[in-house]
Amino acid sequence: MLHALARYGWMAMNWAELVIASLPMYLLALLPCAWTRPFYPRLFRYWSQVFTHALGVELRLHQKNLAPLPPVFILIANHPSAFEDIGIPALFDVACLAKEEVRHWWIAGRISEAAGTLFVKREERASRNAAKQRIIDRLRAGTSVALYPEGGCKGKRLHDSFRHGAFDISLRTGIPIVPVFIHYEAQNDFAWPDGVSVPRKMLDFMRSRNPRANYYLHDAFDPCDFENPEHYARQVHARYLHWQARYLE
Repeated sequence: MLHALARYGWMAMNWAELVIASLPMYLLALLPCAWTRPFYPRLFRYWSQVFTHALGVELRLHQKNLAPLPPVFILIANHPSAFEDIGIPALFDVACLAKEEVRHWWIAGRISEAAGTLFVKREERASRNAAKQRIIDRLRAGTSVALYPEGGCKGKRLHDSFRHGAFDISLRTGIPIVPVFIHYEAQNDFAWPDGVSVPRKMLDFMRSRNPRANYYLHDAFDPCDFENPEHYARQVHARYLHWQARYLE
């Protein structure tokens, strides 16, 4: 009982910090992007960390990689939860690819857009192609990008396959893919099934009796080791299945 009271009291303090941090973030997001681009992404990373603390999530980065991160990379991860939208930018200096609906989230959508988040309408081919080109442009400009090759939240276990977009971009640009495997210890609390709103999932995060989120960082994949996007996607998906068996089974 005392432990629960202490935890909720700590979260209340963190929510107050989030409110205080969100006001200037939102006001800055109203300014032209050309003015805020040099510093806003760093502020967004701090804001994501504050948001993580407000939700009471114990975010843990496990550095399984032997080699250092490449200077520019494509970060990929499995996508079991809504939490990744703040978990990934809280840990990594990346521009994220998100579904178009995120742009319209109250306050957070405007902040995400100002931070350089890329948006895509997943069901529209033209939007997917445009997003792919924007990702290539960002990478060539020296900005790392994060995306989810499952193509959306697929539940507590991996989808049957990965989409080829990230792997095609890696081959076309020569930029390596950095894999992160995500494991929420209370999987039912964090999984994001269809029809459940983001505010409802946020409540689930805060009420979870085991709010630990494990993000396992592994060594990068070199695109030179793969023949084509299909081969690349299959091989990386196989590694994710191995990590799933290791961390979840």
